[in-house]
Amino acid sequence: MKQKVVDFITLGCSKNLVDTECLMTKFRQAGYKVTHDASAPKGRIVVVNTCGFIGDAKEESIEVILQQALRKQQQKIDKLFVMGCLSERYRKELSEEIPEVDAFYGKFDFDQILTDLQATLPANAVCGARYTTTPSHYAYIKIAEGCNRACSYCAIPLITGKYKSRSIDDIAQEVEALVERGVSEFQLIAQDLTYYGKDLYQKFALADLLVRLSDIPGVKWIRLHYAYPTQFPYDILPVIRERDNICKYLDIALQHSSDAMLQKMHRGITCADTVALLQRIRNEVPGICLRTTLMVGHPGETAADFEHLLAFVQEQKFERMGAFAYSDEENTYANLHYTDDVPAEVKQQRLDALMRLQQRISYEHNQTLVGTTQQVVVDRIEGDYYVARTQYDSPDVDTECLIPCDKYELRVGNYYQATITKAEEFDFYAEIKSASKK
Repeated sequence: MKQKVVDFITLGCSKNLVDTECLMTKFRQAGYKVTHDASAPKGRIVVVNTCGFIGDAKEESIEVILQQALRKQQQKIDKLFVMGCLSERYRKELSEEIPEVDAFYGKFDFDQILTDLQATLPANAVCGARYTTTPSHYAYIKIAEGCNRACSYCAIPLITGKYKSRSIDDIAQEVEALVERGVSEFQLIAQDLTYYGKDLYQKFALADLLVRLSDIPGVKWIRLHYAYPTQFPYDILPVIRERDNICKYLDIALQHSSDAMLQKMHRGITCADTVALLQRIRNEVPGICLRTTLMVGHPGETAADFEHLLAFVQEQKFERMGAFAYSDEENTYANLHYTDDVPAEVKQQRLDALMRLQQRISYEHNQTLVGTTQQVVVDRIEGDYYVARTQYDSPDVDTECLIPCDKYELRVGNYYQATITKAEEFDFYAEIKSASKK
Protein backbone atom coordinates (compact mmCIF):
# COMPACT_ATOMS: atom_id res chain seq x y z
CA MET A 1 0.00 0.00 0.00
CA LYS A 2 1.40 3.40 -1.00
CA GLN A 3 2.34 5.59 1.97
CA LYS A 4 0.19 8.71 2.33
CA VAL A 5 2.06 12.03 2.14
CA VAL A 6 1.14 15.15 4.15
CA ASP A 7 2.68 18.49 3.16
CA PHE A 8 3.01 21.02 5.97
CA ILE A 9 3.41 24.76 5.48
CA THR A 10 4.39 26.91 8.48
CA LEU A 11 3.96 30.67 8.60
CA GLY A 12 4.99 33.07 11.34
CA CYS A 13 7.32 32.55 14.27
CA SER A 14 9.44 29.69 15.55
CA LYS A 15 6.78 28.92 18.17
CA ASN A 16 4.47 27.99 15.31
CA LEU A 17 7.24 25.87 13.85
CA VAL A 18 7.43 23.83 17.06
CA ASP A 19 3.68 23.17 16.89
CA THR A 20 4.07 21.99 13.30
CA GLU A 21 6.97 19.72 14.24
CA CYS A 22 4.96 18.14 17.06
CA LEU A 23 2.07 17.41 14.73
CA MET A 24 4.43 16.09 12.03
CA THR A 25 5.91 13.74 14.62
CA LYS A 26 2.49 12.27 15.31
CA PHE A 27 1.70 11.88 11.63
CA ARG A 28 4.95 9.97 11.15
CA GLN A 29 4.12 7.77 14.12
CA ALA A 30 0.75 7.10 12.49
CA GLY A 31 2.50 5.86 9.35
CA TYR A 32 2.36 8.95 7.13
CA LYS A 33 5.21 10.47 5.18
CA VAL A 34 5.59 14.17 5.97
CA THR A 35 7.27 17.08 4.20
CA HIS A 36 7.72 20.68 5.29
CA ASP A 37 7.59 23.78 3.06
CA ALA A 38 8.28 21.59 0.05
CA SER A 39 9.20 23.48 -3.12
CA ALA A 40 7.31 20.90 -5.17
CA PRO A 41 4.68 19.32 -2.86
CA LYS A 42 3.49 15.87 -3.85
CA GLY A 43 1.12 15.01 -1.03
CA ARG A 44 -2.64 14.79 -1.36
CA ILE A 45 -3.10 16.29 2.11
CA VAL A 46 -1.94 19.81 3.03
CA VAL A 47 -1.80 21.39 6.49
CA VAL A 48 -1.21 25.15 6.74
CA ASN A 49 -0.10 26.52 10.13
CA THR A 50 -1.01 30.21 10.13
CA CYS A 51 0.13 33.41 11.84
CA GLY A 52 -2.36 36.02 13.04
CA PHE A 53 -0.12 38.46 14.91
CA ILE A 54 -0.22 41.57 12.69
CA GLY A 55 -1.81 42.64 9.42
CA ASP A 56 1.02 41.62 7.09
CA ALA A 57 1.21 38.16 8.67
CA LYS A 58 -2.54 37.68 8.37
CA GLU A 59 -2.47 38.69 4.72
CA GLU A 60 0.33 36.23 4.01
CA SER A 61 -1.57 33.45 5.77
CA ILE A 62 -4.76 34.13 3.79
CA GLU A 63 -2.81 34.24 0.54
CA VAL A 64 -1.25 30.84 1.21
CA ILE A 65 -4.60 29.33 2.18
CA LEU A 66 -6.14 30.64 -1.04
CA GLN A 67 -3.25 29.21 -3.07
CA GLN A 68 -3.86 25.80 -1.55
CA ALA A 69 -7.63 26.17 -1.97
CA LEU A 70 -7.03 26.71 -5.69
CA ARG A 71 -4.89 23.56 -5.81
CA LYS A 72 -7.79 21.69 -4.25
CA GLN A 73 -10.20 23.09 -6.84
CA GLN A 74 -7.76 21.88 -9.49
CA GLN A 75 -7.86 18.43 -7.81
CA LYS A 76 -4.13 18.52 -7.07
CA ILE A 77 -4.87 17.79 -3.42
CA ASP A 78 -7.68 15.94 -1.66
CA LYS A 79 -7.68 17.46 1.82
CA LEU A 80 -6.80 20.95 3.08
CA PHE A 81 -6.55 21.72 6.80
CA VAL A 82 -5.72 25.06 8.43
CA MET A 83 -4.47 25.51 11.99
CA GLY A 84 -2.73 28.09 14.16
CA CYS A 85 -3.18 31.67 15.29
CA LEU A 86 -5.21 33.02 12.38
CA SER A 87 -7.81 30.29 12.57
CA GLU A 88 -7.85 30.54 16.37
CA ARG A 89 -8.98 34.17 15.98
CA TYR A 90 -11.14 33.95 12.86
CA ARG A 91 -12.32 30.35 12.56
CA LYS A 92 -15.97 31.19 11.85
CA GLU A 93 -15.20 33.92 9.32
CA LEU A 94 -12.60 31.80 7.51
CA SER A 95 -14.96 28.82 7.31
CA GLU A 96 -17.55 30.98 5.62
CA GLU A 97 -15.11 32.72 3.24
CA ILE A 98 -12.97 29.74 2.18
CA PRO A 99 -15.23 26.66 2.00
CA GLU A 100 -12.54 24.67 0.14
CA VAL A 101 -10.81 24.13 3.50
CA ASP A 102 -11.96 20.85 4.99
CA ALA A 103 -11.55 22.01 8.58
CA PHE A 104 -10.05 24.81 10.66
CA TYR A 105 -8.24 24.24 13.96
CA GLY A 106 -6.76 26.65 16.46
CA LYS A 107 -3.64 26.74 18.60
CA PHE A 108 -4.55 23.89 20.91
CA ASP A 109 -6.86 21.45 19.12
CA PHE A 110 -4.82 20.65 16.00
CA ASP A 111 -4.26 17.04 17.08
CA GLN A 112 -7.90 16.61 16.04
CA ILE A 113 -6.68 16.53 12.42
CA LEU A 114 -5.36 13.03 13.08
CA THR A 115 -8.71 11.92 14.48
CA ASP A 116 -10.59 13.45 11.57
CA LEU A 117 -8.36 11.51 9.15
CA GLN A 118 -8.91 8.36 11.23
CA ALA A 119 -5.17 8.09 11.76
CA THR A 120 -4.14 5.53 14.37
CA LEU A 121 -1.43 6.59 16.80
CA PRO A 122 0.75 4.22 18.82
CA ALA A 123 0.24 4.35 22.58
CA ASN A 124 3.58 6.12 23.13
CA ALA A 125 2.97 8.99 20.69
CA VAL A 126 4.47 12.05 22.37
CA CYS A 127 5.94 15.39 21.31
CA GLY A 128 9.15 14.99 23.31
CA ALA A 129 11.43 13.43 20.68
CA ARG A 130 9.79 15.37 17.92
CA TYR A 131 10.54 15.45 14.24
CA THR A 132 12.55 18.60 13.46
CA THR A 133 12.50 20.64 10.27
CA THR A 134 15.58 22.69 11.13
CA PRO A 135 19.14 21.59 10.26
CA SER A 136 19.91 18.51 12.34
CA HIS A 137 22.25 20.29 14.78
CA TYR A 138 19.80 22.84 16.22
CA ALA A 139 16.23 22.96 17.44
CA TYR A 140 13.73 25.36 18.96
CA ILE A 141 12.45 24.49 22.42
CA LYS A 142 9.16 26.09 23.43
CA ILE A 143 9.24 26.37 27.21
CA ALA A 144 5.83 27.99 27.69
CA GLU A 145 2.65 28.97 25.90
CA GLY A 146 0.49 32.06 26.33
CA CYS A 147 1.13 35.45 27.89
CA ASN A 148 -0.01 37.29 31.03
CA ARG A 149 1.07 40.75 29.87
CA ALA A 150 -1.38 43.41 28.78
CA CYS A 151 0.48 45.29 26.04
CA SER A 152 -1.99 47.61 24.33
CA TYR A 153 -1.23 46.52 20.76
CA CYS A 154 -0.82 42.76 21.16
CA ALA A 155 -3.40 40.12 20.28
CA ILE A 156 -1.31 37.18 21.51
CA PRO A 157 -3.06 36.89 24.92
CA LEU A 158 -6.40 36.88 23.07
CA ILE A 159 -5.16 34.00 20.90
CA THR A 160 -3.16 31.89 23.34
CA GLY A 161 -4.65 32.68 26.73
CA LYS A 162 -2.83 32.84 30.06
CA TYR A 163 0.80 31.89 30.53
CA LYS A 164 1.41 28.18 30.96
CA SER A 165 4.94 26.95 31.69
CA ARG A 166 6.19 23.49 30.87
CA SER A 167 7.94 21.79 33.77
CA ILE A 168 11.73 21.80 33.99
CA ASP A 169 11.72 17.99 33.92
CA ASP A 170 9.60 17.90 30.77
CA ILE A 171 11.82 20.38 28.94
CA ALA A 172 14.99 18.61 30.06
CA GLN A 173 13.67 15.26 28.81
CA GLU A 174 12.96 16.80 25.41
CA VAL A 175 16.46 18.29 25.20
CA GLU A 176 18.05 14.99 26.25
CA ALA A 177 16.12 13.13 23.56
CA LEU A 178 17.21 15.63 20.91
CA VAL A 179 20.84 15.46 22.05
CA GLU A 180 20.73 11.69 21.49
CA ARG A 181 19.79 12.46 17.87
CA GLY A 182 22.75 14.80 17.41
CA VAL A 183 21.19 18.19 18.23
CA SER A 184 23.68 20.40 20.05
CA GLU A 185 22.24 23.94 19.84
CA PHE A 186 18.96 24.94 21.46
CA GLN A 187 16.96 28.14 21.01
CA LEU A 188 14.70 28.59 24.05
CA ILE A 189 11.54 30.36 22.98
CA ALA A 190 8.31 31.60 24.52
CA GLN A 191 6.12 34.63 24.12
CA ASP A 192 7.75 35.81 27.36
CA LEU A 193 10.78 33.98 28.78
CA THR A 194 10.88 36.34 31.75
CA TYR A 195 7.70 34.97 33.29
CA TYR A 196 8.80 31.33 33.01
CA GLY A 197 7.94 29.17 36.03
CA LYS A 198 5.83 31.65 37.97
CA ASP A 199 2.64 29.67 37.38
CA LEU A 200 4.24 26.30 38.23
CA TYR A 201 6.76 27.10 40.94
CA GLN A 202 5.41 30.37 42.37
CA LYS A 203 8.68 32.04 41.41
CA PHE A 204 10.49 33.01 38.24
CA ALA A 205 12.47 29.88 37.39
CA LEU A 206 14.33 30.64 34.17
CA ALA A 207 17.68 30.53 35.99
CA ASP A 208 16.86 27.08 37.39
CA LEU A 209 15.91 25.87 33.93
CA LEU A 210 19.15 27.19 32.42
CA VAL A 211 21.27 25.43 35.04
CA ARG A 212 19.43 22.15 34.44
CA LEU A 213 19.73 22.31 30.66
CA SER A 214 23.34 23.49 30.58
CA ASP A 215 24.30 20.48 32.73
CA ILE A 216 23.09 18.05 30.04
CA PRO A 217 26.09 16.46 28.27
CA GLY A 218 26.16 17.28 24.58
CA VAL A 219 24.50 20.68 24.87
CA LYS A 220 26.90 23.05 23.13
CA TRP A 221 24.85 26.26 22.86
CA ILE A 222 21.69 27.55 24.54
CA ARG A 223 20.24 30.83 23.30
CA LEU A 224 17.45 32.93 24.82
CA HIS A 225 14.66 34.51 22.79
CA TYR A 226 11.91 36.93 23.76
CA ALA A 227 12.57 38.16 27.27
CA TYR A 228 10.36 40.90 28.67
CA PRO A 229 11.94 43.91 30.41
CA THR A 230 9.42 44.28 33.24
CA GLN A 231 10.11 42.01 36.26
CA PHE A 232 13.32 40.88 34.58
CA PRO A 233 14.87 37.83 36.36
CA TYR A 234 18.32 39.17 37.20
CA ASP A 235 19.36 35.80 38.60
CA ILE A 236 19.82 34.53 35.02
CA LEU A 237 22.74 36.92 34.45
CA PRO A 238 25.39 35.10 36.52
CA VAL A 239 24.23 31.82 34.96
CA ILE A 240 24.71 33.22 31.46
CA ARG A 241 28.09 34.68 32.46
CA GLU A 242 29.46 31.56 34.10
CA ARG A 243 28.13 28.79 31.86
CA ASP A 244 30.22 28.36 28.71
CA ASN A 245 27.43 26.62 26.81
CA ILE A 246 24.91 29.43 27.34
CA CYS A 247 25.40 31.92 24.54
CA LYS A 248 26.22 35.48 25.52
CA TYR A 249 23.06 36.54 23.74
CA LEU A 250 19.70 37.85 24.86
CA ASP A 251 16.68 38.74 22.76
CA ILE A 252 14.66 41.27 24.75
CA ALA A 253 11.82 43.16 23.05
CA LEU A 254 11.69 46.78 24.26
CA GLN A 255 9.22 48.23 21.68
CA HIS A 256 9.93 51.90 22.48
CA SER A 257 11.90 54.36 24.59
CA SER A 258 9.62 57.37 25.00
CA ASP A 259 7.91 57.37 28.40
CA ALA A 260 4.69 58.61 26.78
CA MET A 261 4.70 55.69 24.35
CA LEU A 262 5.72 53.10 26.95
CA GLN A 263 2.77 54.22 29.06
CA LYS A 264 0.34 54.08 26.13
CA MET A 265 1.69 50.64 25.23
CA HIS A 266 1.14 49.41 28.83
CA ARG A 267 4.74 48.18 29.03
CA GLY A 268 5.07 48.76 32.77
CA ILE A 269 8.51 50.35 32.53
CA THR A 270 10.07 53.77 31.98
CA CYS A 271 12.93 54.78 29.74
CA ALA A 272 15.18 55.35 32.77
CA ASP A 273 14.37 51.88 34.08
CA THR A 274 15.06 50.42 30.64
CA VAL A 275 18.46 52.11 30.42
CA ALA A 276 19.33 50.86 33.92
CA LEU A 277 18.26 47.33 32.97
CA LEU A 278 20.41 47.32 29.83
CA GLN A 279 23.40 48.70 31.72
CA ARG A 280 23.09 46.03 34.40
CA ILE A 281 22.83 43.25 31.81
CA ARG A 282 25.94 44.50 30.04
CA ASN A 283 27.84 44.99 33.29
CA GLU A 284 27.04 41.53 34.62
CA VAL A 285 27.59 39.71 31.32
CA PRO A 286 30.52 41.44 29.62
CA GLY A 287 30.44 41.09 25.84
CA ILE A 288 26.80 40.05 25.69
CA CYS A 289 25.00 40.56 22.38
CA LEU A 290 21.63 42.24 22.84
CA ARG A 291 18.89 41.83 20.29
CA THR A 292 15.71 43.88 20.55
CA THR A 293 12.50 44.55 18.66
CA LEU A 294 11.03 48.05 18.35
CA MET A 295 7.70 49.40 17.11
CA VAL A 296 6.92 52.60 15.23
CA GLY A 297 3.56 54.21 14.55
CA HIS A 298 1.67 53.18 17.68
CA PRO A 299 -1.37 55.41 18.20
CA GLY A 300 -0.29 58.74 19.64
CA GLU A 301 3.35 58.47 18.55
CA THR A 302 4.52 61.99 17.79
CA ALA A 303 7.52 63.14 15.80
CA ALA A 304 9.18 63.92 19.15
CA ASP A 305 8.50 60.38 20.40
CA PHE A 306 10.11 58.96 17.29
CA GLU A 307 13.13 61.24 17.57
CA HIS A 308 13.51 60.02 21.16
CA LEU A 309 13.50 56.45 19.87
CA LEU A 310 16.19 57.23 17.28
CA ALA A 311 18.36 58.87 19.94
CA PHE A 312 17.84 55.89 22.24
CA VAL A 313 18.93 53.42 19.56
CA GLN A 314 21.94 55.57 18.69
CA GLU A 315 22.95 55.64 22.35
CA GLN A 316 22.35 51.97 23.15
CA LYS A 317 23.84 50.61 19.93
CA PHE A 318 22.06 47.27 19.99
CA GLU A 319 24.15 44.60 18.33
CA ARG A 320 21.03 43.15 16.69
CA MET A 321 17.64 44.76 16.13
CA GLY A 322 14.37 44.21 14.32
CA ALA A 323 11.44 46.61 13.95
CA PHE A 324 7.89 46.71 12.66
CA ALA A 325 5.07 49.19 12.18
CA TYR A 326 2.00 49.20 14.40
CA SER A 327 -0.91 47.12 13.12
CA ASP A 328 -4.39 47.84 14.48
CA GLU A 329 -5.57 44.46 15.76
CA GLU A 330 -9.19 43.74 16.62
CA ASN A 331 -10.17 43.73 20.30
CA THR A 332 -6.77 44.78 21.61
CA TYR A 333 -6.73 47.66 24.08
CA ALA A 334 -5.30 49.98 21.43
CA ASN A 335 -7.97 48.98 18.95
CA LEU A 336 -10.77 49.57 21.47
CA HIS A 337 -9.47 52.74 23.13
CA TYR A 338 -7.11 54.53 20.73
CA THR A 339 -7.35 55.95 17.23
CA ASP A 340 -4.86 54.59 14.70
CA ASP A 341 -3.76 58.15 13.95
CA VAL A 342 -0.29 57.73 12.42
CA PRO A 343 -0.65 57.60 8.61
CA ALA A 344 0.66 54.48 6.89
CA GLU A 345 3.21 56.45 4.90
CA VAL A 346 4.57 58.04 8.09
CA LYS A 347 4.83 54.62 9.73
CA GLN A 348 6.84 53.37 6.77
CA GLN A 349 9.09 56.44 6.74
CA ARG A 350 9.84 55.98 10.43
CA LEU A 351 10.45 52.27 10.01
CA ASP A 352 12.85 52.92 7.13
CA ALA A 353 14.73 55.60 9.08
CA LEU A 354 15.05 53.35 12.12
CA MET A 355 16.39 50.44 10.09
CA ARG A 356 18.85 52.69 8.25
CA LEU A 357 20.22 53.78 11.61
CA GLN A 358 20.47 50.17 12.77
CA GLN A 359 22.23 49.20 9.55
CA ARG A 360 24.98 51.71 10.36
CA ILE A 361 25.20 50.51 13.95
CA SER A 362 25.36 46.87 12.86
CA TYR A 363 28.12 47.68 10.38
CA GLU A 364 30.15 49.51 13.04
CA HIS A 365 29.71 46.70 15.52
CA ASN A 366 30.64 44.01 13.02
CA GLN A 367 33.81 45.89 12.11
CA THR A 368 35.01 45.54 15.71
CA LEU A 369 35.06 41.74 15.24
CA VAL A 370 37.38 41.79 12.23
CA GLY A 371 40.61 40.05 13.21
CA THR A 372 39.05 38.26 16.18
CA THR A 373 38.65 34.50 16.47
CA GLN A 374 35.15 33.21 17.12
CA GLN A 375 33.65 29.78 17.52
CA VAL A 376 31.18 29.16 14.70
CA VAL A 377 28.76 26.40 13.79
CA VAL A 378 28.19 25.52 10.14
CA ASP A 379 24.49 25.60 9.19
CA ARG A 380 24.57 24.79 5.47
CA ILE A 381 26.36 25.07 2.15
CA GLU A 382 25.08 27.81 -0.15
CA GLY A 383 26.77 28.48 -3.48
CA ASP A 384 30.51 28.85 -2.96
CA TYR A 385 30.30 29.25 0.80
CA TYR A 386 29.76 27.38 4.02
CA VAL A 387 27.21 29.45 5.95
CA ALA A 388 28.00 29.55 9.66
CA ARG A 389 27.06 31.54 12.77
CA THR A 390 28.77 32.72 15.94
CA GLN A 391 27.23 32.35 19.39
CA TYR A 392 26.03 35.96 18.96
CA ASP A 393 23.81 35.10 16.02
CA SER A 394 20.53 33.23 15.96
CA PRO A 395 19.34 31.31 12.89
CA ASP A 396 17.42 33.17 10.17
CA VAL A 397 17.42 36.60 11.85
CA ASP A 398 21.04 37.54 12.57
CA THR A 399 24.43 37.95 10.89
CA GLU A 400 25.83 34.96 9.00
CA CYS A 401 29.47 34.00 8.62
CA LEU A 402 30.60 33.00 5.11
CA ILE A 403 33.55 30.62 4.70
CA PRO A 404 34.85 29.70 1.23
CA CYS A 405 34.12 26.12 0.22
CA ASP A 406 37.13 25.89 -2.09
CA LYS A 407 39.60 26.24 0.78
CA TYR A 408 38.27 23.88 3.46
CA GLU A 409 36.43 20.63 4.03
CA LEU A 410 33.90 21.38 6.75
CA ARG A 411 30.89 19.47 8.04
CA VAL A 412 27.46 20.95 8.57
CA GLY A 413 26.68 20.91 12.29
CA ASN A 414 30.33 20.99 13.38
CA TYR A 415 31.90 23.79 15.40
CA TYR A 416 35.14 25.50 14.33
CA GLN A 417 37.42 28.32 15.36
CA ALA A 418 37.13 31.02 12.70
CA THR A 419 39.02 34.27 12.23
CA ILE A 420 36.81 37.08 10.94
CA THR A 421 38.54 38.62 7.93
CA LYS A 422 35.85 41.00 6.68
CA ALA A 423 32.53 42.35 7.91
CA GLU A 424 29.54 43.94 6.23
CA GLU A 425 26.22 45.12 7.68
CA PHE A 426 24.76 41.63 7.98
CA ASP A 427 27.53 39.25 6.90
CA PHE A 428 30.94 38.15 8.11
CA TYR A 429 33.66 36.52 6.03
CA ALA A 430 36.05 34.17 7.80
CA GLU A 431 38.96 31.77 7.55
CA ILE A 432 39.10 28.59 9.61
CA LYS A 433 41.96 28.11 12.06
CA SER A 434 41.67 24.37 12.59
CA ALA A 435 40.09 22.32 9.79
CA SER A 436 41.07 20.15 6.86
CA LYS A 437 42.25 22.28 3.97
CA LYS A 438 41.61 21.37 0.38
